[in-house]
Amino acid sequence: MPLLTLANAQLAYGDHPLLDRAAFALDAGERIGLIGRNGTGKSSLLSIIAGTALLDDGDLKRRDGLRIVLVEQEPVLPEAATLKDSLVLRAESLPHAPLDHKLNEYLHRFGLDPDTNPASASGGERKRAALALAFALEPELLLLDEPTNHLDIDGIVQLEALLMRQPTAIVITHDRAFLDRVVTRIIELDRGMLRSYPGSFSDYERVKAGQLAAEAVQQRKFDKFWAEEEIWIRKGIEARRTRNEGRVRRLEHLREERAARRERTGKVKLAVAAGQRSGKLVAELEGVCKSFGGKPIVKDLDLLISRGDRFGLVGANGIGKTTLICLILGTLAPDSGTVRTGTNVQPAYFDQMREALDPEATVAETIAPGSDWVDTANGRKHVMTYLADFLFPPRRASSPVRMLSGGERNRLLLARLFAKPANVLVLDEPTNDLDIESLELLETALQDYDGTLLLVSHDRAFLDNVVTQTLAPEGGGIWKEYVGGYSDWVRQRKGADEAKAAEAKSSAPARGKARGPKLSYKEARELEALPKELEVLEAEQHALAAKMSNAEYYKQGAEVVLKDQQRSAEIEALLHQKLERWEALEAKAKGAA
Repeated sequence: MPLLTLANAQLAYGDHPLLDRAAFALDAGERIGLIGRNGTGKSSLLSIIAGTALLDDGDLKRRDGLRIVLVEQEPVLPEAATLKDSLVLRAESLPHAPLDHKLNEYLHRFGLDPDTNPASASGGERKRAALALAFALEPELLLLDEPTNHLDIDGIVQLEALLMRQPTAIVITHDRAFLDRVVTRIIELDRGMLRSYPGSFSDYERVKAGQLAAEAVQQRKFDKFWAEEEIWIRKGIEARRTRNEGRVRRLEHLREERAARRERTGKVKLAVAAGQRSGKLVAELEGVCKSFGGKPIVKDLDLLISRGDRFGLVGANGIGKTTLICLILGTLAPDSGTVRTGTNVQPAYFDQMREALDPEATVAETIAPGSDWVDTANGRKHVMTYLADFLFPPRRASSPVRMLSGGERNRLLLARLFAKPANVLVLDEPTNDLDIESLELLETALQDYDGTLLLVSHDRAFLDNVVTQTLAPEGGGIWKEYVGGYSDWVRQRKGADEAKAAEAKSSAPARGKARGPKLSYKEARELEALPKELEVLEAEQHALAAKMSNAEYYKQGAEVVLKDQQRSAEIEALLHQKLERWEALEAKAKGAA
């Protein structure tokens, strides 16, 4: 029996329908990734499921006594003397209060001091505190709205591990790596409808690509038939889904909407103008040191940045990434060492705190102060046309910046950034509040950019798809350069750690060397059989995904679709379980060697 079912759900704000006879069912054990464009109603849907908002029409049925906890995108903590007291007050509005030791445990897991003053807590600390409370409450259904915002990579990885042990969850996030590691099903909210895709985000992309291809063929046949009959003609709408060239080919599909269907909203159009080329040298740092309050942030750094380099800066919040950027740009003086800047360096800076935006200026004034025209990489554009490229309608052009949402401010800052040529582009957390489609389009624009890029981000997929070099902290203010993106850095770091461990092992005295227990006969046979079992499960998973990507698939009965979705979730869980078992047995076998 499903934990909850949504049927014929309708919700609208003004004339804009967010849910249009939408339906889906959630079973125990599922971890769903809810995706869709900003403003489509994802947060509203979570609020409805949590019971803090109501449908205009339709039915929502929850299993009796179902314990649900929602962590909002920007959690509000009640006033209290300490962070823990504030969370206890927050929990009073929920159906069950947390156990004291559980709350302490999860506060510790998220690196929080229970005695912190909540009034002085940062956005990241408030988000981590709300997550700690949510896990301490041990809900049957956990609802998370953009949980990775404000978290660094270590925090995101820990959240993934905790969520893998959560019985059932629905998560809104633009973090594609997070979706790939955690969810068992993707639900896409698109023009009021909920469409279900079993498996990870990568599985969704493959199926979606097939659906778009099949739809394009059907629409071309439809168009040809009516064109020949001279009864029906209309202009096509081109829809492009973009992904990284280095790992997956970009797909180009024509997507034609039937007249009775709601039109798909526009897409952000991004192009970055590099302007005049800088000199071959962009910046050179020699022996650079910088400390604050006696704490070394950068120590003895030698770094050469040449024209066309694409650096990604990774590391925990507060480690000094923004400080390092400022040292490179020459806007912050080092305590010692030298920084040499190249000739004709024209930087443009995307500030994660949005400090570049005047809250009282209008949207149009922010883009083109004192002018109606914007010079872009694609030529001169009227400010209204340019704003439309970033999904700002004409009526929004006269709105003050303070009236914009987080996502709109991010798009406006990108619009302002890309409105002026720059041969050095500095992006400090540009992915916050962007939906997945806008993220992919930003990736494409950056791939086509021929200037120099300095990127600070906690989005692992974004780093992998954009940068060619990674700067990572090694501790004590030491920074080291690695070739490649985030995944390459993790692989190289793991290799270095393994090499150190092997060296330590070989240099250790052989006498009294401890060995782990040997595999039992049953465990040895299990280890031998696991690769074949995984192969069979993966073959079934691929066959099921191919079946569900067929254009005619969803014309079958709901019972068949639900059965396939359940089996797909079972396969995903079995694969994860068997992979973990395989790793554990292999580790035991190596330990006994």
